[in-house]
Amino acid sequence: MTKIARRSFLGGAALGAASLAFPHLALARGGKRWRPNDEVRVAVIGLRGRGVDHVNGLHGLDGVRVVALCDCDSAVLERERKRFTDRGERVDVHADLRDVLAREDVDAVSIATPNHWHALAAVWACQAGKDVYVEKPVSHSVWEGRQIVRAARKYGRVVQTGTQSRSSHAIAEAIAWLRKGELGAITHAQGLCYKPRRPIGKVDGPQPVPASVDYDLWLGPAPDAPLLRKNLHYDWHWDFATGNGDLGNQGIHQMDLCRWALGHRGLSSRVVSLGGRLGYDDDGDTPNTLVTLHEFAAGPPILFEVRGLPVDAASQRAEWAMDKVRGVSVGAWIHCEGGALRLPNYQEAQAYDADGALVQEWKGATSHYANFVEAVRSRRVEDLHADIEEGHVSSALCHTGNASWLCGVAAEREELRELVAGRGPAADAVARMSAHLAANGVDLSAACVTAGAVLEVDPQSERFTNSPAANRLLRRPGRGPFTLPEEV
Repeated sequence: MTKIARRSFLGGAALGAASLAFPHLALARGGKRWRPNDEVRVAVIGLRGRGVDHVNGLHGLDGVRVVALCDCDSAVLERERKRFTDRGERVDVHADLRDVLAREDVDAVSIATPNHWHALAAVWACQAGKDVYVEKPVSHSVWEGRQIVRAARKYGRVVQTGTQSRSSHAIAEAIAWLRKGELGAITHAQGLCYKPRRPIGKVDGPQPVPASVDYDLWLGPAPDAPLLRKNLHYDWHWDFATGNGDLGNQGIHQMDLCRWALGHRGLSSRVVSLGGRLGYDDDGDTPNTLVTLHEFAAGPPILFEVRGLPVDAASQRAEWAMDKVRGVSVGAWIHCEGGALRLPNYQEAQAYDADGALVQEWKGATSHYANFVEAVRSRRVEDLHADIEEGHVSSALCHTGNASWLCGVAAEREELRELVAGRGPAADAVARMSAHLAANGVDLSAACVTAGAVLEVDPQSERFTNSPAANRLLRRPGRGPFTLPEEV
C-alpha cells in the first residue's frame, strides 16, 4: 500500500493535489466499471454503536467484503478485529482514517464516527475516489452538508445517508398513498423524539481521556479542548462542539420522515425553536426539551418536539417512562384534514380517518446497506434511497432549528406563548411542553426556558437573512489539518 503524503493531502482540496496522493483518482469522476462478480471492498470508520451495525450489515451482503476497520480507540479496534479473527477471517485495522483512504484496495467507506467528523471524512473519501455511506446527521453544520454534496457530484461518488427509513417500501407506499389525497389535504407534519435522556453527570475540571484513545484524532475538526464531562464516548452528543443534541441525533430520522411526507425539497423559509436543558444540572449544553417550527414558503409546516425528561418528577426516580402522542414516543404523525398517517418506526405506517379508525396499514423494509451497494455497482445516484442531497437537507433542518435556540433569550411562560401565538400547531405544542415541564418540577416562572430567535431563511443560499449571529453558526471552524476545504 502506498502511504499517503499527509501534508499534500490535508493541505490541498483541489483534484490535482488529491490525484498526486491517490494515483487511482482518475476513476473518481466516472467511477469503476463494475462487473457482475466484482467484490465490493469496504472499510468501516468508527466502531462504537452504529459502527458495529455497519460492520454486521455490510459483512452479511453477497459480494461485499469488509477489508478494513478504523477507530482511534485501540481498545475498540482490537475488540472488533478479534471478532473477525475468531471467525477465521482476516481484516486490517487502522487508527487514522487517512491511512484507510490511501488504500487502493478499498472501494467504499462506511462512516459511523461522532457527528463532528462526518463531513470531513466524507469529503476526503470522495476526493480519494471512494464511495461513501455516512451516518446521520451527515454534517455538524449546514455548510458542511452542502460541501459533501458538492464533493459527491464533483468526483462522481455514490454517497448514501444513513436514514434507513428511506429503504422501507412500506413507508414509501404509505407516503405515495397519502399524497394522492386519500386523507384530504395535509395540514402539518409532527415529528417526535421523546427519548429518555438521564443527566450525564457534572465534573469540577478536566477529566482523563481513556488511555486507549488518540485524543487528537478523536477531536479532529473539533476545538482543541480538554474533556469536561465524565464520559468521552456517546455523551459527545450533548456537547455542541461535537454533537447536535437529540434534534440532530435521533430526531434527524423523524425530521427526514416529515420532510419526505410533505415533499419539501429544500430548507424552510422561517424557523423558531423554544426549550432548554431542563430538569437537572449536568455537563451537557444541548437542549433536552425543545419545540421547533419550520414554516415553508409553499406547503405545510413541520412541527418537531424533543423531550428527554420522563412523564413526571416521580418517574425520574424510577423507570423514566416517556410521554406518547397517540401511542408514539419516537416517530411522526402526518396530520391531514380527513385523518392522519402514523409513522411509528423505520419500517411501517398506519393511516387513520378523522374518527381514529384504522383505514390502511403497511409493513416492510429492505436493507439500506444493500441499496448502497447496488448503487455502487450501478454507478447511478438515482438508485440510492437516501442520496446525500436528501441527507443534507434533513440534517440542515435540524441545524437551523438548533441555531434558532442558540440565538435565543431566556423567557417566561407568557413570553413563550406570545412568540408562538398564531403559529398554528406550535401554540399547542408549547402549551403541552409547559405542562410537561411543570410535571417534572420545572418552575416556568423563573425564566429558565429559552425563546429562540425567529430566523428568516433563504433556501437557495442556505443562509439566514435577518441574523448575522445565526449565520456564524452555519459554519463551524475546523482545526489545523482537520479543516474542511473551501473548494472541495
